[in-house]
Amino acid sequence: MSRLRRTLAAVALSLSSLIPAGFASAADLPVKAKAKPVADLPFFLVIDDRVSFSWMPKGTDPGMFTVNPNGSINGTTAKQVYSFTHFDLWAYGTNFFTISMFKSGHNDPASPCTNAGTIFGVPADCAGATEIYGLFRSTFGWNEIFNTKAFTMGPLHNVSFEVGMDANTENNFLAPAKRDVVAGLQFAFDLPYKGYFNVAPLVYWEFANHNAFDQCGLFGPGVPGVTCLADGNTKYNATWAVETNYYMDLGFLPENMQFWSISGRAAWYGPKGDQNQPLTGLGVGRFSTATKTEFNAEPIRLTFDASKAFIGPKYSHFVDLWVAYRYWQNKFGLDHNASPGVCTIAATGQSTNSCTESTVYGGVTVKF
Repeated sequence: MSRLRRTLAAVALSLSSLIPAGFASAADLPVKAKAKPVADLPFFLVIDDRVSFSWMPKGTDPGMFTVNPNGSINGTTAKQVYSFTHFDLWAYGTNFFTISMFKSGHNDPASPCTNAGTIFGVPADCAGATEIYGLFRSTFGWNEIFNTKAFTMGPLHNVSFEVGMDANTENNFLAPAKRDVVAGLQFAFDLPYKGYFNVAPLVYWEFANHNAFDQCGLFGPGVPGVTCLADGNTKYNATWAVETNYYMDLGFLPENMQFWSISGRAAWYGPKGDQNQPLTGLGVGRFSTATKTEFNAEPIRLTFDASKAFIGPKYSHFVDLWVAYRYWQNKFGLDHNASPGVCTIAATGQSTNSCTESTVYGGVTVKF
């Protein structure tokens, strides 16, 4: 994001330097001559929209697994991912929005099937679940708000306020419906070769979600608010978060090979209460565990700018081919070493291998 901001800032400065020159030259002309009006800058200085398709061979979904005939556990599922992303830059900051559809294989079944492809113990061959996940992040730069360069020094490019929200829904038996908000600061740093590194310490609050397994009536009448939730809707405590991302062209390569770039991200989200919050361990017994710090990262993505390589620099990043590595521990805050019935088998304590995601995946991104 910072790379685009710097580019447009340079354009804006070059345009602003022309304005006083235009008025000065007009003053030297005869009275009847009129200066040409200066065109207003558009509200959005940059608008960038892209679509992507990627394939993830070893995705996971907590609690979704299969016990193999030899007793081993398969907690992974292939996922097809279809994404739309939007980025824009305006006078005071940036906006980023993305929405993705994850289509799972049979090991992550759609409702009414539960984990291991069963309907309450009866074997079934179910279609894979479909998840829709969206998020946005908006920044408001201090240099822009206060009309200063005081927040640019050395590699630090800017300090910004940051706000955002995440939301998802999935048609599996759990039927999650996550809603969270974040707010804090972003520190933007310059990297070589027109690169950037952003780090954002934030407050994170997952104020709503859904868990069908906590819903009253599934395992008997229960006591609403004590041993079950009347509607299955969970609500977690506010906690801390740190989100980072970076991008850099591989500008050190020979000119005839400068079609490559690297990027990545990493985020940490603190413990947010019990996995069945607002129920406590006393209410849900052995199927209750405190949440843990969640680590969600794509430490590196290698991108090949195919459109620049085959059509020319004018079409840079119109078509990108990329491969990346994804790692997600304590997925959704669930303790991968505990969380009985989800991350471990309650009777034996054996890991279901479904609460940590580690996979190489690749895709294609097209700008329009």
